[in-house]
Amino acid sequence: MSNQKNLDGHLWDWDSHWPAPAKLNLFLHVVGRRADGYHLLQTLFRFVDHGDVLQFSPRADSEIVLSSPLPGVPPDTDLTVRAARLLQAEAGCSQGVTITLEKRLPMGGGLGGGSSDAATVLLALNHLWGLGLPRERLQALGLTLGADVPIFIFGRNAFAEGVGETFTPVELPPVWYVVLEPPVQVPTADIFRTPHLRRDSPAIAAHDWQPGFGGNDLEAVAAELYPDVAEYIGWLSAFAHVRMTGSGACVFAEFERRDEAEAVLAQLPHGMRGWAARGLPSHPLAELGAP
Repeated sequence: MSNQKNLDGHLWDWDSHWPAPAKLNLFLHVVGRRADGYHLLQTLFRFVDHGDVLQFSPRADSEIVLSSPLPGVPPDTDLTVRAARLLQAEAGCSQGVTITLEKRLPMGGGLGGGSSDAATVLLALNHLWGLGLPRERLQALGLTLGADVPIFIFGRNAFAEGVGETFTPVELPPVWYVVLEPPVQVPTADIFRTPHLRRDSPAIAAHDWQPGFGGNDLEAVAAELYPDVAEYIGWLSAFAHVRMTGSGACVFAEFERRDEAEAVLAQLPHGMRGWAARGLPSHPLAELGAP
């Protein structure tokens, strides 16, 4: 098996630190609901240069081992382990792996951390195990793990529709974001089952999206159920327009330059947690497996 370099010249191999970047939802509208209860969404996914990091070590057996289990998450239910086992089964692969996860993104934050981890596992092991599954097949596998997994495998900033699995690539400017992490975990299911959640936002065509369009239909519900979310929105709103990402809890604001973002972050009150990151033109593994 040959190793592969990305566009920056990085050699992806067993010794690599594999990125699992966060995503932001630049807008998120609930435009309907299917007969099976799934909500129909429209959103704009943006990758940012901040996230979890994974490493993979080959094994002499076929076991999938997570060397750094998350507190309160049994390894068998962890998305990284489930993704690796799913790929094994799909490809009829008998190779094993030890996965090391450096968790930098909060759980229940709306940044797609677990989904991004699972996507990186699928992309990395497809490459390291020499399986050669096409990216479209990996996206289909990822969808069985969670609705946000496919966008990280798709690898481009994109307008998304359906339950979040139909993508139209979008070119986005190289801006910076301040992202704040309220000290709560927001279960997505709790937000979507709330009776007064708006479910009738007008749908738009992908080509009609413009920067600054729309809001997050889940934000009002999350801020009502979790006062910390409302508090963080209020503080950041003094500097720029603020939106919540995903179903929360994290909130963000956009800035043209790094120094602007860092100046806001420098004023963060004691006890509040946040960070600044640049928006990425694509996922760091977008070219992995490309001819």
